[in-house]
Amino acid sequence: RWGRAPLRCTRPLGQSPIEVHAPAGAEFHPGARARWGRAPLWCTRPLRPFHPRARARWGRAPLRCTRPLGQSSIGERAARVSTCPLCRRLGTMGRGGGRPVRVPGHQPLQQWLYLVGFLDLFGVSMVVPLLSRHIKLLGGSSTVAGLIGSLYGLLQLFSSIVIGSWSDVVGRQSILLVTLILSGCSYGLLGISTSIFLVILARILTGIFKHTQTILKALLSDLVPDHERPHVMGRFCAASSVGFIMGPVISGYLVELDGGFYSTCFICCLIFFVNAGVVWQLPYKEWLYIPTKELHSMTENNCENMYTALCKENRKSFDTASNGLMRLQTSDPLRNQCMSVCQKIKGLVCSNLWDIFLVRFLMALANLLYFSNFGLAIEERFNVPPRLIGYLISYGGIIGSLSGYTAGSVARLYNNKTFLLLLHSSILTCCTMVVYSFATSIKVIVLCTTVFEFSTTIGRMCITDVELGRIGKQARGTLMGAGQSVTAVARILAPVLSGLVQEVSVCGPPRLGAGLALLAILHMISIHSKQCKTTEAKAKLQ
Repeated sequence: RWGRAPLRCTRPLGQSPIEVHAPAGAEFHPGARARWGRAPLWCTRPLRPFHPRARARWGRAPLRCTRPLGQSSIGERAARVSTCPLCRRLGTMGRGGGRPVRVPGHQPLQQWLYLVGFLDLFGVSMVVPLLSRHIKLLGGSSTVAGLIGSLYGLLQLFSSIVIGSWSDVVGRQSILLVTLILSGCSYGLLGISTSIFLVILARILTGIFKHTQTILKALLSDLVPDHERPHVMGRFCAASSVGFIMGPVISGYLVELDGGFYSTCFICCLIFFVNAGVVWQLPYKEWLYIPTKELHSMTENNCENMYTALCKENRKSFDTASNGLMRLQTSDPLRNQCMSVCQKIKGLVCSNLWDIFLVRFLMALANLLYFSNFGLAIEERFNVPPRLIGYLISYGGIIGSLSGYTAGSVARLYNNKTFLLLLHSSILTCCTMVVYSFATSIKVIVLCTTVFEFSTTIGRMCITDVELGRIGKQARGTLMGAGQSVTAVARILAPVLSGLVQEVSVCGPPRLGAGLALLAILHMISIHSKQCKTTEAKAKLQ
C-alpha cells in the first residue's frame, strides 16, 4: 500500500501493479484525478524528510529520482525522468534527467574537511623545518637527526595500511578522531622534550598515528559520487598545499623568540586538538553518498555473525549467560576488528592493483629525485642567491595549489577518463624533467617549475582516482594507506639514489627521474592496451 510503500523500487510508473489494496477512506491529492489502481503522481501521506535539508512530504516529491536514498527523494537511480521543482531546488537532477550534479548541502561539510586538511599541514610544516636544528641544540649530530627522520618514514611505511584498514572496519570519523588526538599529544610531547630520547619517543608516536591526510581523502571519497571525486580531491590537495606553504613562514618568525621551538610545538598541538573538535562535531553519517553499513563492515550485527561463525569453526559452545555476553561485548569485537583488518590487507595484497602501485612508485620516486637537489643545482648552475631560490620554491608551491583547484575541470575535459589523463600528465612531467636538466637560463627553470607543478598535481589526483575506481567501497581506507606506504618507500630510496647520482653530475637526479617516469609511461601504455583489448572482447561477446 502507499502507506507501506518500499523506499526502493525500480519499476516504472506505467508498469505498477493495478491491484493495490487501498486503505478505506484514502485521500488523494486534489490535483490527481485518477483511480487508486492507476496510482496518482502525488500523495499527501507524510513519511519522513527525504533530504537533511529538504522538509518535503510525499506530496512534494517525485516518484522517480536519480540520486541514492538518503540524498534525494525516493528510490535509487530509477528511471530518469524530466525535471521537477524539488529536484531543481535540491540540485539532484538536471533537465531531461541527466546525470546528478553536486548537492549544495554537501558543500559546507566538504569545506570543513578542507579546513581540517589545511590546518593539519599548516601545523606540521611549522614544526618539521625546525626539528633538525632542535636536535643539534640538544647535542645530537647530523647523523642522529637523519636517523630520526628515517625512523618516522619507516614507521609510516608499515602503519599507513594498518590505520587505513582500521578506518574501513571501525569507521572513518572515529579513527580520524583517534589519530588527531594522538598526533596532537605527540607534538605536545615534542614541545616539552629536553633530551634526544623524548624527541625519538615523540617521533615514534607521530610516525604511527599521523595519517590524517590519508583518512580525510578516504572520508571525502565516501561523501561524493565517482564523477565528482577528481574535483573534490583536487580542491582538498590545494587547501592542504596552502597550509604547507604558510607554515614555515609563521614558524620562521616564532623561532626567533625565546623558546620559539617549544611555542611552535604547542601551537601545533593546539591545532590538532581544534581539528579533533571540528571532526567530532561534523554530521558525517548524514551526508554519506554510500550507506554506512555498506562502507564499514564492523557493525554490531557483523561482530555477532563473525563471532558465531568463529565458534562453529572451532566447535566451541557459546554461553548465552551474562559471562558470554560480556566476552562478546569486550574482547571479541576487538579480536574481530583485528581479523577484519588482516583480511582487508590480505585481500589488497592479492588484488590486481600492483600495476597501479608500480606506476605510483615510479612517478613518486621521479618527483622526489627532481626536488632532492633542486636548490643546490640551481645555485651551482646559475649562480643565483638563496633568496631567489626560496622565491622559486614558493612560486612552485603556489602553482601547485592553484592547479589543485583546476583538477576537476581538467578531468571533465577528459570526460572523467582519469587513466588517460594520468598518462598524459606523466608524459608532460617526463618532458619537463628532460628540459629542466638541460636548461641554460633561469627563465627556462621558471617555465619548467610552472609546468612541473601543474602536471604532478594533476598526476597525484589521477593516480588516487584510478586506484579508488578499481577497488570496492569497503576497502578505500586500506587502499589509501597502501598508497601512502608505496610513497614512503620512494621517500626512503630517493635520498640514497640522489646522493649516488650527484657524484657523477649535478643534473643527474632529474635525468634519472625522467628515466623512471619514462618507465612508468611505458607501463601505463601496456595497461591501457590491455584494457582496450578487454573492452573489445566484451563488445564482441555482446
